[in-house]
Amino acid sequence: MASAKVPLDEQHITGSTGPAGRECTLPALHPDHKEERCFLPYKPPPVDSSAAHIEEFLEHAHFVSEDLEWLLSLPHDKFWCQAVFDESLQKCLDSYLRHAPRALEPPSCSSLAVAEMQRSVHRSVFMVFLRMATHKESKEHFITPAVFGEIIYNNFLFDIPKILDLCVLFGKGNSQLLHKMIENIFTQQPSYYSDLNETIPSVLQVLDTILERFGLQSEPATALEPLKLTAHSRPTAHTMPQEDLLDLVMYLCDTCTTLHSFLDIFPEACRTFQAHGFLSRLSSFYELAVPDVEKAVRKRNFDKSVQEDLWKRLAHSCKKMVEIAHLIVQHTCLQPILEGAENIQSCVEELLQHFSTFLQEKRFLTDYDEEFPVADDISLLQQAFPHLDETRTSYLLEGVDSAYESVGRKKSGAHPPVGGTAGAQSESGAAWGAELSQVVRGAEAREDEGLVDGNDGPVCTVSSGELESLLSNVRDLLPDLGEGFILACLQEYGYNSEMVINNILENNLAPSLDKLDRALPRPIKAEANPVLSNRSNVFDDDEFDVFKRDQVDMSRIWKGRKQGPSGRALLEDKQHISEQRARYQAYETVVDEVPIGTNESGETGAAYVADDYEDEYDDTYDINQVGANDLDEDDDLLSRRPFTIPQALRTGRKAPEEEEDEGDEEVEKDNGTKRDLFIQDPAVLRERAEARRLAMQSRKGYRPPPTSHVMGGPKGQGQSQETLLDRRRKEASKSRGANHNRRSMADRKRNKGMIPS
Repeated sequence: MASAKVPLDEQHITGSTGPAGRECTLPALHPDHKEERCFLPYKPPPVDSSAAHIEEFLEHAHFVSEDLEWLLSLPHDKFWCQAVFDESLQKCLDSYLRHAPRALEPPSCSSLAVAEMQRSVHRSVFMVFLRMATHKESKEHFITPAVFGEIIYNNFLFDIPKILDLCVLFGKGNSQLLHKMIENIFTQQPSYYSDLNETIPSVLQVLDTILERFGLQSEPATALEPLKLTAHSRPTAHTMPQEDLLDLVMYLCDTCTTLHSFLDIFPEACRTFQAHGFLSRLSSFYELAVPDVEKAVRKRNFDKSVQEDLWKRLAHSCKKMVEIAHLIVQHTCLQPILEGAENIQSCVEELLQHFSTFLQEKRFLTDYDEEFPVADDISLLQQAFPHLDETRTSYLLEGVDSAYESVGRKKSGAHPPVGGTAGAQSESGAAWGAELSQVVRGAEAREDEGLVDGNDGPVCTVSSGELESLLSNVRDLLPDLGEGFILACLQEYGYNSEMVINNILENNLAPSLDKLDRALPRPIKAEANPVLSNRSNVFDDDEFDVFKRDQVDMSRIWKGRKQGPSGRALLEDKQHISEQRARYQAYETVVDEVPIGTNESGETGAAYVADDYEDEYDDTYDINQVGANDLDEDDDLLSRRPFTIPQALRTGRKAPEEEEDEGDEEVEKDNGTKRDLFIQDPAVLRERAEARRLAMQSRKGYRPPPTSHVMGGPKGQGQSQETLLDRRRKEASKSRGANHNRRSMADRKRNKGMIPS
């Protein structure tokens, strides 16, 4: 018996084996412990609803469901022996992954019993894969994680194609459970990452193959060889058989759906996809393939049901390709930026590089922007990374607007893309019908470039110049017909002038045209509302609004730099002086008496009053004796400066005044005082400053530091004792500087034995 709390890969079971019944001990995971049971391969539901086929499917599916339920009921060790060593079980599971109907396919049979049995088998298969992806079921039943990874990898219980099919079959409603399954598989066995890395080139090859089949890309082998004249040209989407076109569109739809389901459930794989440049390859594929296939589906004559199926699958493929691109952008760039990763600068640069690459793919960029606006992503980027280059972001936003203009679509979303839907997409048939109707309406609304809408509803597929030419051709032969009647005939017969002329001459017109007046004039085209009358602008009703003003002051409008007066003209302009003259002339007249009334004749100035000030003003300032203490007399103020003989006219005899000055100098010398020389000797000033500094230091008790001998003598000639002592003192006192006491702390640790000597 197996012991408790021992992994299954280490357990051993003892039992009797062989014809002699000898006892032997075998590992718990051994082929001899496998039960002999044959699992039937799965068959899809019948296409027709005949009773015989339905009964056959129900019986076969019942056996498959019964076998899978028996497998799920086995204990832990028996289940793993059956899962690892039973080849019929693996064939059964692989057949279901390969032939099970996808959600995009309409139900082949409307029987309720068939649908119920299909759901039962679907659930059983999912539970088997879920149990195979779990290495620990309980505390007693588990497998060592490393051994579990080896078991599922070496026995091909899981591989990348199986994981992709699991995502597309069971992803709806089980995304969280599937994410845990796949994450556990990749965690316990990292070799699956290398397998995924080798699978992505095959996916890219699928896209190249589709382009080759559509005639949009030459084969690599023949790309370098010249095309022979006798060689047949490759079929395109417009010329290939209907069955081939439907197969290719179905192939594209299945590929896009599978990739989107896998990346949506397991976003950790987005980084691996982007390592191969998958985003740029996908956008270029979209730009080449989608418009060409869309035009082929619209132009070619298909049955109504076939055309609807093609539109549905093409719409779904476009939508999934856009969502795949958004998943890669979100999980490789946006999410690390918002989470504040370490390499945020590289993520920002990578995101801007992706958007710059999209600018070349106009159609892909418009469809991507309608589903996931680029402006929103850039706004988030600016909030998370404030140092973003505004010039680059404005260039990207202008490129998005230019892409809308180049494909002839309004950014408001009036013309949705092929893959655009208003609501969330459903996988059921009813939701597909609603989505299909909207997609077909959007596709019918978008015509080729140069289409002109008529007034009465029909769409004119020719330009205005071609229409005038067709009118003139018909009127040259039938001048009695009115232009309105001819236009109606042209619209009825697809703007074929020869057919119109032939039917008119043979009197074989359609009943709706027979009722019209043959002299019907051409309808007058209603004038569109003038744009200027409906415009709204921030400059409305201002002084320069030329649309509402007949006259505008042209002196206030100029081009370039305004030409003003020159500098000389400004200096010569004395207008400001004349303006101030009247102001200062009021101060010229001093009036001592102010008129207070008029005389009997009406003249002013009959009575005056003296403009005297009050005596209190003088009393207030009498204490201030201004000039009372001056020693200067009137004679001193009026006397002239004494005459002085110039130096050049003086003779040898000194003037009396100079003799008096010399006498004063001798007196000053005798008194021991020196006159001010104005410029003193700098050396004397420095000596006085040094003396004041020394006196201040002596008062404060300051002692000058001892003379340092750290420099020492020349190298190689020995040093004095004073130099060695100063150097030792400096080494021990390093804590005062930037070393922060490291030397003393290091000595302390060394003394305590914390640092080996």
